[in-house]
Amino acid sequence: MRTGTIARSIAVAGAALLAVSACGGSSDDNSSSGSSGSSGEKQTNVYGTDGNMGNALGEDFTKEGSLAGMSGTTPLTNLNDDFKKRLLTIDPALKDYNYAGESYDAVMITALAAQMAGTNDANTFKAFVNGVTVGGDKCSDFKSCLDIINGGGNPDLDGITGPLSFTDPGEPAQASFGLLHFGADNKIDDAKTKFVLAGDEANATTNEGPNGGKAATPNATGNPLIIGTLLPQTGNLAFLGPPEIAGVKLAIQDINAAGGVLGQPVQLVEGDSGDTSTDTATQTVDRLLQANVNAIIGAASSGVSQTVIDRITGAGVLEFSPANTSDIFTTYNDNGLYFRTAPPDLLQAQALSDLISGDGNTSVGILALNDPYGTGLADNTEKDLIAAGLSQGDIKKIIYDPQAANYDSEVQQMVDFAPDAIVVIGFEESSKIIQGLNAQGIGPQR
Repeated sequence: MRTGTIARSIAVAGAALLAVSACGGSSDDNSSSGSSGSSGEKQTNVYGTDGNMGNALGEDFTKEGSLAGMSGTTPLTNLNDDFKKRLLTIDPALKDYNYAGESYDAVMITALAAQMAGTNDANTFKAFVNGVTVGGDKCSDFKSCLDIINGGGNPDLDGITGPLSFTDPGEPAQASFGLLHFGADNKIDDAKTKFVLAGDEANATTNEGPNGGKAATPNATGNPLIIGTLLPQTGNLAFLGPPEIAGVKLAIQDINAAGGVLGQPVQLVEGDSGDTSTDTATQTVDRLLQANVNAIIGAASSGVSQTVIDRITGAGVLEFSPANTSDIFTTYNDNGLYFRTAPPDLLQAQALSDLISGDGNTSVGILALNDPYGTGLADNTEKDLIAAGLSQGDIKKIIYDPQAANYDSEVQQMVDFAPDAIVVIGFEESSKIIQGLNAQGIGPQR
């Protein structure tokens, strides 16, 4: 059943994204594949994904225009200015807003599910999570949803990231993706950002949970809901930490201002996820469990979540990721305790392949880091490019070690393959790869 749901989502996603490509989704920002500049040399188009499509990448480049030809995709909602301003009151130093909305919504859904269940026990309130996002009466903030719950109604949260509408596995049936472009200053050019929807709300769950989506006991009170965070403060995804942490803190601030959960203020215990090269996440999870958290928001990295999901869910604690996109979690045996507001990579792969094929590229090199995120997105992108008309021989896929000292060999293989386009699916190590591509004349540098 889950496979069928995803397949239908992809079909709709393809139609929506192809419509954007037909309207010139990126042809006005990238040089056409195989085109020649003033030097008469072929310009290779370079694409990135959510692991590197942020302003933090540009901080590693001092030469103007080093990233000017690079575009890519990321799960991204067109956040309103008021939400961004409120995030800045939490963290005035924010440079990007990636996954801030997803983090905010993850906390909101968790809090509403606990209130509806009348308990902070995740093994009980997990049954209410999906139902918070479908059916019933629409609400867009904690206070309005709480009023519906306490009035004996059935809330349907439309969050910061949209309608949410979770499927049975506990992930969005529909999601927004941003098509991003770096400018000459090596920063994301917000004026060129476009948004597309992937998926279909029709694929959302029809199971609204216990009591037909209504609270077990309206106006329930009880022990405080304690939320922990497992978000990157260090490691190769540290650039994603600030917006995610700000999203969590803002959500808790808003919830507590509206009266809290079960008549008590929501408590927060912060923790660092690090990355897969360390055991930071394991140590943090142990500390959070000792602090008796009821839910953990995180991790951001799919690879990190894979190392701790059994530890978290096995302890009867809910794990709610704002940024995991690996497909492995759709069918993971998680005791019904794992959820995510980020869409699975099956949908991002379609967005990415549509962007690439829409630019007219007929040969593509894929450089992907060796972890569940990198290999999963690379495999799905390859399949979608073939479905779009490329042959297997038109695609070269290289899986690399993100801890390698250099990427000279991988870059040289791309030089030898000489594709129209190169996709870099990675994290902070992406800057080394792109610097190597630029040095060989096949990077985004303009």
